[in-house]
Amino acid sequence: MIIKKLISLLGGLSLTLASASPILANAAEAYPSKPVRIVVPYTPGGFNDTLARTASEYLTKAWKQSVVVENKPGGNTLIGNTMVAQSVPDGYTLLITPLPFSALPGLYREKMPYDALKDFEPVIWAGSTQNILTVRADSPFKDVKALIAYAKANPGKLNYGSTGSGSSNHLSMELFLELTGTKMTHIPYKGSAPAVSALLAGDIDVLFDNLPNVYPNLIAGKLTGLAATGAKRAPLLPNVPTVVEAGVPGYEVTVWFGMQAPAGTPTDVVKKVNAGMTDMLRDKDVIDRFGKQGVEIVASSPAEFKALVNAEVKKWTGVIDRAGIKIE
Repeated sequence: MIIKKLISLLGGLSLTLASASPILANAAEAYPSKPVRIVVPYTPGGFNDTLARTASEYLTKAWKQSVVVENKPGGNTLIGNTMVAQSVPDGYTLLITPLPFSALPGLYREKMPYDALKDFEPVIWAGSTQNILTVRADSPFKDVKALIAYAKANPGKLNYGSTGSGSSNHLSMELFLELTGTKMTHIPYKGSAPAVSALLAGDIDVLFDNLPNVYPNLIAGKLTGLAATGAKRAPLLPNVPTVVEAGVPGYEVTVWFGMQAPAGTPTDVVKKVNAGMTDMLRDKDVIDRFGKQGVEIVASSPAEFKALVNAEVKKWTGVIDRAGIKIE
């Protein structure tokens, strides 16, 4: 009797599991059936926010379902990131993820509230820009070699700015210092605008910053670009050499922007979000608009973005360790 009941129970369980499969499939096909939120772990403004709001507008029309942007700044992006990591993995909470995401595991170590590689499902690498090594127009440094020569002769005398520890411009400079064997003094600011203002005022001597942030002053002749961090020259600044071309072999920093979901989000849902984002990123108006900000479209597969995030976490953890950067 007991054996017969067990067989009956197992049989019922099998039927339940079998019937669940088409339900899950139908759920993926019906996605989205309710509002979707895109979390930006920064305040409004800047390209991360621009990417999210462009996606919100495009996907709302394409899916005929509300897609809203929710800014969750604070904690060096940990607040917004953690909220998404702990959300239900159903595709209704998505996260805008830029390069600094890959530096956090090295900066916080055991204090990390989530696992950067295990608690998220990469959706798409949307696009990339470059950081530009920038000085004032009246700076005595007219090229990278002159800057390096002075820094080597005067360790720590030059001040460089950033938008905070672990930011892409901070990491760009730390890699530069490591590869050139030089030392400068780090002066962090609460955003790009005050850092650029400090450079213009002479409070700092040099700054790596996102191309969209320094481009207006470069064009106006107030700042000079010495080098670009990418593997090739920035299309908006064809006369500015890459850091490698300027004399620093092995240097490359890609300032990337992407989207992730909580780990466990159904593959079919991830594919649907990826397809929607890809359609948006291939729209001519979007390409032109982003291009004018110095952002080049990538529109990768989820697997390609996952490979990028894995490689970047390894790269920047190494740079942070060797530089001895710590956040208490």
